[in-house]
Amino acid sequence: MLRLGRHRVRIDTERMVLRPPVHSDFRPWAQLRRDSQTFLKPWEPSWAADHLTRKGFVNRVYWANRSIAQGTALPLFLARRADGALLGAITLDNIRRGPSQAGTVGYWIGEGFAREGYMREALSALVFHAFEVMDLSRIESACLPENSASIGLLESCGYKYEGVAQSYLQINGRWRNHVLYANLRGDRRGKV
Repeated sequence: MLRLGRHRVRIDTERMVLRPPVHSDFRPWAQLRRDSQTFLKPWEPSWAADHLTRKGFVNRVYWANRSIAQGTALPLFLARRADGALLGAITLDNIRRGPSQAGTVGYWIGEGFAREGYMREALSALVFHAFEVMDLSRIESACLPENSASIGLLESCGYKYEGVAQSYLQINGRWRNHVLYANLRGDRRGKV
């Protein structure tokens, strides 16, 4: 379901609601990030000094609202339908229109919710939304070569390997190569 009134977007899945962050998410978000810090650190850029502060989170919410309004990104939180628990986040960012019709997806899940299929469900729903509702043609993602869980997730959601980007992102304080994957609408490239 897509609601553009006041730039609200909501994607419903079997077990979750994918929705933009709101100010009242600060405490559960900060707690989930704090509790999952060791789990997430090897895969993410270094956290800024204000990463877990209310001010930093308020800026994140404002950025999300502006990005959705401008059509440049779709930052969504994963909220479990049964109890509203915050599980993680997924963002379709760097949305490019015109001849490209593409975007880049990044995601994270709290350690306590990893390997339960939540991110597969969220990514599948976002891919469908990007192709069918937003009319994108290409969705890209990148991950560290040793992140077998992320590679398995991408491949299970229709992404195919496209190559390696040297020094692609600074992760945990150092420049790291990433493997590049893409999901194409109407992909005819065959199996991975």
